[in-house]
Amino acid sequence: MKGLRITLSILLSFALIAALAACGGGKTEKVRIAEVTRSIFYAPQYVAIEKGFFEEEGLEVELTTTWGGDKTMTTLLADGADVALVGSETSIYVYAQGSNDPIINFAQLTQTDGTFLVSREKLDNFEWDDLKGSTFLGQRKGGMPQMAGEFVLKKNGIDPQNDLNLIQNVDFANIPSAFASGTGEFVQLFEPQASIFEAEGIGYIVASFGEESGHLPYTTFMAKESYLKENPEAAEKFTRALYKAQQWVENNPASETAKVILPYFEDTSVELIETVVDRYKSQGSFATNPILDQDEWDNLQNIMDTAGELPQYVEYGTLVNTTIAEEVMEE
Repeated sequence: MKGLRITLSILLSFALIAALAACGGGKTEKVRIAEVTRSIFYAPQYVAIEKGFFEEEGLEVELTTTWGGDKTMTTLLADGADVALVGSETSIYVYAQGSNDPIINFAQLTQTDGTFLVSREKLDNFEWDDLKGSTFLGQRKGGMPQMAGEFVLKKNGIDPQNDLNLIQNVDFANIPSAFASGTGEFVQLFEPQASIFEAEGIGYIVASFGEESGHLPYTTFMAKESYLKENPEAAEKFTRALYKAQQWVENNPASETAKVILPYFEDTSVELIETVVDRYKSQGSFATNPILDQDEWDNLQNIMDTAGELPQYVEYGTLVNTTIAEEVMEE
């Protein structure tokens, strides 16, 4: 009997392997991602790769950093990528230009602005009125950081054009060095630069533009409508892997996330990465699920409109597809 049980077990194992092979269980599908920049802000994406969540879904991810919203969208439109990780405002810009294959937001990664207000002087009791009459080194005009920044200033009773000396002609990559060399009394910075300046005594974080501007689809995964229609299983697997990573980041300490994503930031210490992850996590910047909701979409367009950068209002359902995310979350 013992020999018979072993034989049956072996036969069942072979049958299972054959069944998996027959239904394509061993097939791996490649998905090419173009990310707008390399940032700790995108920690869940790197966790999904490093923890093997994409691999578990039978996906081979090819990640390319395209350095800029325009370049990222150009890459997606030219079929140089299947999926783009970039701000949702870019999908609105493309739609307004009359695209016949619109770019659809199908999975959200970050849900707040990722910049911080850094003061040259240590201000223990910062008030937004402290900016009035100062020189403010802001972000590039037309970009989401600048739009969110000006939205927050106006929300706090500050006219960016008249109440301060606003500098917006410095390239994104050169803003930190410009501040470090003495330009401006305040600057709007992403992490980890804000924390680096604080550690070095160059500046001090006094406010978060992410907390002040509220939830919005700051960075989302998007694809051409045609790609989602032609590759529904790949999109579902992709979103499922992302959701696993989002939950992993939410349920594990920042120190563990920092260790996992360290290979993507070789010139940054694991301690600094932990500080940044903890800061973003504590203010709710990482979306804990892939759904981009109506309120976030409306807030985005309100911020764009306030900045004079909204080419036209776009209905939520036109460029947002939550069906995939909802199905994944119901499993």
